[in-house]
Amino acid sequence: MLSIKNHIKNTFTLAFPVMIGQLGYIMMQVVDNMMVGGLGDAPLAAASLANGLFILILIVGIGISYAVTPLVAISIGAGRSDDCEMLFKQSIIVNIISSILLLVITFFCSNLFQYLNQPVQVYKLAVSYSKILGYSIIPIMLFQTYKQFIEGLSITRPAMVITIIANVINAAINWILVYGHYGFPKLELNGSGWATFTSRLFMAIAIIWYVKNSKHFKQFDVSLKLQKINFRVIKRILNLGLPSAFQYVFEVGAFSFAIVMIGWLGTKQLAAHQIAINLASITYMATLGISSAGAIRVGGAVGRQDINEVRKAGFTAIFLGATIMLFCGIIFILFKNFLPSLYIKDQEVITIASYLLIIAAIFQVFDGTQAVGIGVLRGLTDVKGPTIITFIAYWIIALPVGYILGFLFKLNVIGVWIGFLIGLMTSAVLLTLRFNKKSRKLISI
Repeated sequence: MLSIKNHIKNTFTLAFPVMIGQLGYIMMQVVDNMMVGGLGDAPLAAASLANGLFILILIVGIGISYAVTPLVAISIGAGRSDDCEMLFKQSIIVNIISSILLLVITFFCSNLFQYLNQPVQVYKLAVSYSKILGYSIIPIMLFQTYKQFIEGLSITRPAMVITIIANVINAAINWILVYGHYGFPKLELNGSGWATFTSRLFMAIAIIWYVKNSKHFKQFDVSLKLQKINFRVIKRILNLGLPSAFQYVFEVGAFSFAIVMIGWLGTKQLAAHQIAINLASITYMATLGISSAGAIRVGGAVGRQDINEVRKAGFTAIFLGATIMLFCGIIFILFKNFLPSLYIKDQEVITIASYLLIIAAIFQVFDGTQAVGIGVLRGLTDVKGPTIITFIAYWIIALPVGYILGFLFKLNVIGVWIGFLIGLMTSAVLLTLRFNKKSRKLISI
């Protein structure tokens, strides 16, 4: 039986590469925006519009892909390693079909930009750019298939390394294609889209090559050769993956709608919100790493049918996530005036953003707790209850309370953020209580 110290060490060892990998996803978008920003306001606005849609669609696929990780971890913990290959092969089928459907949805939704009352130049650029991004769904879902499979086997470092290299590739190709260097045509915004596609294609090829050639996976058939469809296994994957996808849709969708609400308050309020939420998003990536590690370690303990280790692994992950976010919150408070100044020189925006960072510092702990809570419950294969909790926290509590405080009580953007603080607090408490209850008894595996 592991000590709490060892639980913390093992969880963080698993989580750290995932954290860096998640930051890699964010950095790709940051680099894209920096490159496109040099082209002017219209391309940058088009990139923002297209990315907003694309991310909302992509997280559905990523949420579905998450399902295989705890299922593989449970199988390994139960000593049924033969099941892992079946889970992997069926997840390829699920993820490829999902990627094709999401590609079609991206193309369809891209053509709706013209109805969003955007300037003609902006929506035309956004349509072309988002369709190029749509092509990248297929390679990124292949990457996710292999990534989530090997993470279920507690191997998290390769995906991190590949993501870091992909960021370098993305930056280099952005510079070449956006501005037309080395004899290449100047593709401007579309060049950034092709850079993203190329970097994600590299990620897929690299992880497939690594897994096929690594000694760690010799016992499995990890080729793209498909097996006969096993509807029982696919049902298990979808029962876990679809609710996980909706959890992220509810969260991202709520924050996207908050942008619309805050936009009603004026550009300075919206600018301050964007600064504060961007900073909060960076720290949130750390908890996603802890969440993934918690799902893996809880799943392994479930496979071994060890209640004590299930609870220790889960509560250690929750504690670690909350502690890291507490530290991030302290940084937000100490540097609440300095951090916004890195984004903008407008003193009024900096002042508003500094107030928001105080609220962010408070909700960091709850945000970390609820993010990890979702992960450890996924390790228990409990996703339907957390999905309902997530919907209630964001759409029944956070947004309505934020609207009431922001608009009826005239607290403006601060009121909207207090609404999200209350929603995150609710989610954190309910998810922790649910894990405490669910982890007290063994589940059928």
